[in-house]
Parts: sequence; C-alpha cells; structure tokens
Amino acid sequence: MKYLFLGIVCILMMHLVSAQPKQTLSPELLWKIGRVSANGISKDKKFVLYTVSYPDVRENKFSKKSYKLAINGGKPELVKTASDLLVNNSVSPDGKFILSSDEVMVNPVKGKDLYSDLPLSNAYVFTSLNYRHWDTWEDGKYNHVFFAPNDSTGSKRKKDIMPKQPYDCPTQPFGGDEDYIWSPDSKHIVYVTKQKTGTAYTMSTNTDLFEYDITTGLTKNLTDYNKGYDLNPAYNKEGILAWLQMRRDGYEADKQDLIVLVNGNHFNLTGKRDDLHVENFKWSDDGKAIYFNAPVNGTLQLFKVDRFISDKNDFSGTITQLTKGDFDVTGIVGELDGKLIVTRDDMNHAPELFVLEPNADQPLKQLTHVNDDFYSSLMLCKTVRKMVTTTDKKDMLEWIIYPPNFDSTKKYPTILYCQGGPQSALTQFYSFRWNFQLMASNGYIIIAPNRRGMPGHGTKWNEQISKDWGGQVMDDYLSAIDDATNLPYVDKSRLGCIGASFGGYSVFALAGLHNNRFKTFIAHDGVFDFRSMFGTTDEMWFEYWEKGGAYWEKNNAVAQRSFAQSPSNMVDKWNTPIMIVQGGKDYRVPIEQGQQAFQAAQLKGIKSKFLYLPDENHWVMSPQNALVWQREFYNWLKETL
Repeated sequence: MKYLFLGIVCILMMHLVSAQPKQTLSPELLWKIGRVSANGISKDKKFVLYTVSYPDVRENKFSKKSYKLAINGGKPELVKTASDLLVNNSVSPDGKFILSSDEVMVNPVKGKDLYSDLPLSNAYVFTSLNYRHWDTWEDGKYNHVFFAPNDSTGSKRKKDIMPKQPYDCPTQPFGGDEDYIWSPDSKHIVYVTKQKTGTAYTMSTNTDLFEYDITTGLTKNLTDYNKGYDLNPAYNKEGILAWLQMRRDGYEADKQDLIVLVNGNHFNLTGKRDDLHVENFKWSDDGKAIYFNAPVNGTLQLFKVDRFISDKNDFSGTITQLTKGDFDVTGIVGELDGKLIVTRDDMNHAPELFVLEPNADQPLKQLTHVNDDFYSSLMLCKTVRKMVTTTDKKDMLEWIIYPPNFDSTKKYPTILYCQGGPQSALTQFYSFRWNFQLMASNGYIIIAPNRRGMPGHGTKWNEQISKDWGGQVMDDYLSAIDDATNLPYVDKSRLGCIGASFGGYSVFALAGLHNNRFKTFIAHDGVFDFRSMFGTTDEMWFEYWEKGGAYWEKNNAVAQRSFAQSPSNMVDKWNTPIMIVQGGKDYRVPIEQGQQAFQAAQLKGIKSKFLYLPDENHWVMSPQNALVWQREFYNWLKETL
C-alpha cells in the first residue's frame, strides 16, 4: 500500500510539472541562453570540443566553459583549456617551427610617436584615407606574421615574413589565424593580405594569397590574376590548396566561389552554379572531398563536392546537397569517426552541434543539448514560407513568423522586417538582437521578405540592388507588406517597419514612400544622407560600387540617380513616429547619419526617440547595452503600435 501511494504521488507530480504553463520569450530570458561555439575535433580524434558562453548581465560580460563530447553523445566533460586538446595549426606539420602574429609599428601617425618629446600628445596626423576602420582609428601599427623555431629559443629568433610592409595579416577588421597557414611539407607559409595602403586601400577589396618560402625568404603572389577577394586558404593532405574567391574589385557581395590550385592551375568548383554563393568550407579528412555551406531559398544548407582528377591539367567534381529543411547549417566543424559535425540553428533555436547522417530519415542528429531544458519550457513560434508576386511579376520568398498560441480568428499588429547587407541572406538565422522569436513572442506577426539583393536566389536577383537602393527593392518591401494585409488576421491599422544597416536605410526611405501604410518605424545604424555618408564612411570601395560613382560626377547618370535616392531628400514626406538607434563607434555608418535623421524628425515635430550607444560599433556587443536596446525597442512598439 505504501508503494502504491508513492507511485500515485509521483504520477500526480509528473502531471503537475507537465501542466505548468510554458513561458514566452522575453529579453531577459534571451540573455540567459547558452551560446554554443565549436572549437574543433580533438587531436586524438575521439571528441568534439566546444565552448558555451553565458551572458553575465550584472557584470556586463560573458562567462565561458569548454567541453569535450564523444560522437555517441553521452555526458559532456568539462575541460580546462580546449586548445590543449586540439591540433595546434600554428606549429608546422614537421614540428620544427611555429607561427604567430604581432603588431609592428610601420607608419607613425600619433603625435607622441612622431615627436618623442611630446609623450602626452593625443594628436593624429594623416595624409591619406583609411584613417579609421570599422570601430578603430589608425595608429600606424600593422599585423604581421612571424615564424620561429618551435623550441625555447623561438621567441628570441622570430622572423617577420612581411618586414616593413604597411599591410595587415590577419586582415582587418575580422581576420584571424585562418589568414596564415602552413603547407603540408612545412616549407611554405600561405597568408592573406591586401597590398594597398592609404586612399587606395579604401577603394579596393583586392586581397591576395601569398606564398612565403621559409628557406629562400622569397614571396610569391598565388592569386595576382584575380582582382577581388581571395580568402580562407586551406590545404588537404596532398598539398592541394583551396580558398574562397570573389572576382570583381570593389564589390564585397560578389558571387563567392570555391577555388582549388592543382599543379599550378586554378579551378573554380562552383563557378557553373549561378545559385551557389559559398559561405564556408572544409576539406574532408581524406582530402577527396570538400564540404561547404551556401544560402539556398531562404536557408543555409550543407553541400559536398567530390573531386576527381582526369589528368594533371583538369580538376572537377560533382556537387551534392546534403541537407534540406527550414534551418541553417551555420558551421562545419570536422569529421569524427567518419561522420561530419556541423552547427545548426533556426528561428526558434540557438546554435547547437549536430552530426550528419546522410542516409537517415533525419540527416542531422542533435549532438549537444545545451538549451534543451530552456526551450522545453518555452512556447515556440510557427514560421512559414510564402511566395509573393512583386511589381515586376517575379516570385519572392518571404518568411512569416507567428506569435505563440497564434489564433487565426484574431487581429495582430504586424511588422515588416528589413534585412541589412545590403546583400546578405535572410535565412533561418538565430540572432540575439534581431530575434524573430522574441519579436513574435511580444504579440507581433513578422513579415521577412527575401527582397532583391539576397544570395540564394541566383546571381541576377542578388545583384539587382546595387546602384539602385531606392528602386525595385523598395517595391519588393511594399509588395510584401501589401500582400500581408490581405491575410485576415493582420491588423491593417497597426503596421510597423524595422531594420538595421541597409535595413535602417530601408526604414528611412520607406518613411518617405509608404503613403501612410505604417504606424511606426525603428531604424538602427541606417544610412540617412548619401552625401555625408560618402564623406565619412570608412571603406570607399563600397560607396563607389553601390552608388556607381561620386556625387560630384554630374555627368554620371547612374551616380546621380543613386544620390537622388537618399532618404534625406524625402524628409518632406515624413509624418510617422520613428525611433533611431546609433552606435558611437560605428565608422561604417557614422554617427551623423543617426543624428541627422533624429534632428529632422524633431524639427518636423514628429514623435521620435534617439537611442545613442557611445561605445558600440555597427552591432551591440555588451549584455547591458543589448538589454537597454531591447527594452527600448519593445517599449517603443507598445507605445506607437
């Protein structure tokens, strides 16, 4: 009887637990999610190593823990330092040398460096552009690559392979140790840099791969034939070099292809696939295939190219798509026990590690479960695909994200989301700021169109935005929101529009074009005035490519049309509440863009708010600033929508 009673109690407790109401996502809950990042496969090929970062809002920082996990799952084991269990790619394959990167003073520009008797000076002296980049002012120092004996004397015998050169490796601002690698025979170092300085640097995207011979000290440009980006070099065991390449100088969103160098010949493995823009890649362990991911129809999917060499002058392969579904394969970690480990996320789930099992009913099997308990207590949001007919009679994909417990008999306020880039894919990504699940959980339907200027729908679709920011892409946005108003559960009287970067520009532009469709706007780090943007942004190749020239080129019809599309030219039509967010260290879209927009709204008597983040760049990185951002974001929507 005693055991029967205990059994009944346990069953009742289980029912009570399962009956607990699930919660909706809030900014505070979002900033408790563990952020999983892969470190790689252990050098003994027994474990995958990964790190989980947890935001510490009170301390305004992140805490990190690293783990190892076997391919068959089981309980993760905490490790003190993940790098100790990984292959050190800085060490040459023969173990004799080690690579490093350090800053070297090449061109002094600070007053205290130019004049030794003025050590307290904080002046800068510039004679060319590139005086600031992303979020940092130029200080005259450059990242250089060094190699040294891999022994106790190494630090004293370091050799700079880029002596006195005013070039960076790793490249700025986002390059890392993937920018310099050893050849399998340990005789060469391949590194990435842009061999341009000053104003010429700001006008070009032309990075190249250089091969340094450690015996002779000679350097050879492996990609001098190509005038656009060459990035992410990686060898297989046979010594075949692969990398990512864009063809045209000055075009940061050009089609990105997978290139290999075989017997002195270059082969483009993805050039014939107009729909494939390669994001990342990794050689298979046996060196006979390359895995890569690419945007496809509103998602990020995994592919494989099997290689074969018919003779010494030919290299080609068969491309196979390995995954399909409404999710993103965001990273390729490596092979373990013959199986591929990747990272995967979707609009309802932050990234976790998965195992690829191609012949299974579900090809991706979840390996880590960092946030399972969190999501099991959370109401998730339904995401659906919908095709919209554009004004030029094209089919445009859009994502619709519905609130939890969506009721089709009710009316919901609806938000048009404008993607940045301008040419970045709008996929099933999971953002900790522009989080669709969080937006929908606050009671809004989200409309997220794959408008012109997005990879994954063919090169022509992607390129149609350049030099025409205010053209067809604006019609695409309006087509999306107009189509949404035909849905019976969309409240036509409560429509909002939000976006950052190019999305912020889109908000500013639509504020002058929407003909009273929208009730409120939010723009973050958006381009407001094309002339002042042209005069203050950091990378001029972007401005020249996207605008088609300079504003003073009066006989340049393309440039003149572009500059006429500046939102600052349409402020006379602004009549809707707008919130403007601006990072103080954003040198890509500098502070005067947000200031001018806010000032214009205020002087016109339009209800407006200015959220200024003095220590943030084009993003919002610190936990407390991010929470201020989200609280102000949703407060504004509640107040105006």
